Amino acid sequence: MNGVDVQEAITRAHREEWARVVATLTRRFRDLDIAEEAAAEAFATAVERWPADGVPPNPGAWLTTTANRKAIDRIRRENKRPSTVSRANWPHITPTTRPARTCCAGWAAAGIRARRTTRPSSWRATPPRSPTWHAAATSWDSAAPGKPTRIVGGLCEHMFVSNEGPILHADLDAFYASVEQRDDPRLRGRPVIVGGGVVLAASYEAKAHGVRTAMGGALAKRLCPQAIVVPPRMSAYSEASKAVFAVFGQTTPVVEGLSIDEAFLDVGGLRRIAGTPTEIARRLRQDVAEQVGLPITVGVARTKFLAKVASGVAKPDGLLVVPHDGELAFLHPLPVERLWGVGRVTAEKLRKRGITTVGQVAALDERSLVSMLGRASGRHLHALSHNRDPRPVQVGRRRRSMGAQRALGRRRRSPAELDALLAGLVDKLARRLRAAKRVCRTVVLRLRYADFTRVTRSHTIAESTAHTETILATARILLVAAMPTIQREGLTLIGVALTNLADDGAVQLALPFDEQSGSALDSTLDTVRDRFGAASVTRATLLGRDPGLSVPLLPD
Repeated sequence: MNGVDVQEAITRAHREEWARVVATLTRRFRDLDIAEEAAAEAFATAVERWPADGVPPNPGAWLTTTANRKAIDRIRRENKRPSTVSRANWPHITPTTRPARTCCAGWAAAGIRARRTTRPSSWRATPPRSPTWHAAATSWDSAAPGKPTRIVGGLCEHMFVSNEGPILHADLDAFYASVEQRDDPRLRGRPVIVGGGVVLAASYEAKAHGVRTAMGGALAKRLCPQAIVVPPRMSAYSEASKAVFAVFGQTTPVVEGLSIDEAFLDVGGLRRIAGTPTEIARRLRQDVAEQVGLPITVGVARTKFLAKVASGVAKPDGLLVVPHDGELAFLHPLPVERLWGVGRVTAEKLRKRGITTVGQVAALDERSLVSMLGRASGRHLHALSHNRDPRPVQVGRRRRSMGAQRALGRRRRSPAELDALLAGLVDKLARRLRAAKRVCRTVVLRLRYADFTRVTRSHTIAESTAHTETILATARILLVAAMPTIQREGLTLIGVALTNLADDGAVQLALPFDEQSGSALDSTLDTVRDRFGAASVTRATLLGRDPGLSVPLLPD
């Protein structure tokens, strides 16, 4: 490898691995300064060694190991004493969720007990950022090496960290409608509705008249007669989504996509090379506007939940930063519907009891919420109302389910029509399942009746499968069972979801080991459709029928 190639490898590693190295060391040593300085030394070492020794096979692992060793050497040189914090009373303390300014009084107020180990060589403990050892602190106990000694009030760590959370929630505003307004200047500043029979998206000018996503097209036109209705262009939306996610990837390597138009980004550890979270968020919004031409709203906070709430409050085309010391003051006045998991039914239960704000939910103890809403929902809402959300931003997180649905309108459908629509949905889902190299065990049928009530029916099969006919047979059983209600109430939407997903390599072989012709048929059909298009081979019952829209999705 020549010098130019080595320099390119170093530059690429610096761009792709810096945040990962810093994040790893921050989690390990609980000190951002040590993490960033050790990472800088590791990259300086790479600049010295790689031109002579060659680029290692795994640059990221090499840089992390080198930075970890340099961090430990620095801690030993400066004789920093390790300390840890008991998480018994505060289980969500992480490098990104600890208080902005803490001291012995602050830790005591939070109910946190300080601990220390008795041997400086025990480097699994956490080195403090700028320790101030009070006279009351107990001296090192050399008589009992290896045995931890608890200090009730003697140890004080004064830590001064940023008052901004490291998590960004970026959400494109009225995505489909914004793409249409970007591509057609005549639509800018005017109410736009994407979709005909059902509203797929509405611009904020149309939303001001009460138009909402999933609303019937006729009702939308009555609410906003001057709205311009445009047909959807899924290929354009897919390209715009890819361009936006490319900007996300240029901002930080730690990106968790939620859908084609929103994602979480973790910018912790980027302070020295990219600035504070607020500066990064401003630059992200500017880059998306300049490179893609779309408006985007960003919320910045300490937790994923609060960042998403912040972006929702800041819409449209806004930026909202929630500081550590203002989290509950921002969250508690909001309506209960802002809490994840609070839909129409749960909100109605809470409002009947006079609970309308997040602060009122937080004032209740967990036992009361559990008695109202059940164990899972009660504990979940109690934690969120206090902004307790320990989930990290996860890169490459795989789906827990796959689904597809079809709006039917008000017209009555015969059983044969519904069976054909169901077969088309299952064909699409099974193909997606096999393309992702996954299998499922549970098939869920989703129905929406004419009065817009929704029901789900599910069935779990004995063995995981990606076989189209097996999934379709299960879905047909569920549809036949629901047919009397459908004939009586009418049906406006039908959908199928596949859950209990697993990788196809984890499937246990079942006796007998005879080759199944269905699997070979599925594989052959997938190959033909991949080469000649999804419509090249279809079922006879689907000939001449509208296949419906193929909504762009994130990779499975």
